[in-house]
Amino acid sequence: MSKPIIPKLPLTLTLLASLVLLGACSDGARDTHPDKLLTKRLAIFKQFTKTLEPMGLVARDRKDYVKAEFVENANALKELSTQPWVYFSAEGNYPPTRAKPEVWSQPDAFKKATNTYLATVDQLVAVAGSADKPVISAAVEAVQKSCKSCHDQFRSDRS
Repeated sequence: MSKPIIPKLPLTLTLLASLVLLGACSDGARDTHPDKLLTKRLAIFKQFTKTLEPMGLVARDRKDYVKAEFVENANALKELSTQPWVYFSAEGNYPPTRAKPEVWSQPDAFKKATNTYLATVDQLVAVAGSADKPVISAAVEAVQKSCKSCHDQFRSDRS
């Protein structure tokens, strides 16, 4: 039997080498702003997704509608919905942002998209406890379309 070409390494060294290699594979882009404006707004957007996902499952009949849970998620989304926009200040336009320059060069259009999103969230909150499945599904879809529309117009695909 022939000996393996690659020598066996201690487990600790193997794990360390794996971590270094994984780190090298990441894009390495870091939020270098002292106030971490990008990090803050991204954290809120991640919470948007985590909060909206269960409602999307209900809207697509992949999860049962439980009134208290749905209303709680809708209200949580409402609370989150006003939070990230302050981090799109002029000071928040720095690498590695995925925001397109249009966020800053077309502030009225960005504000309009933001207001549209806020209105769809308000509508979702208004119908969340109704148990009227088609109305609830339409409200969830409106929020999701609003998100997609804003992303299409104001977010770059680059990482």
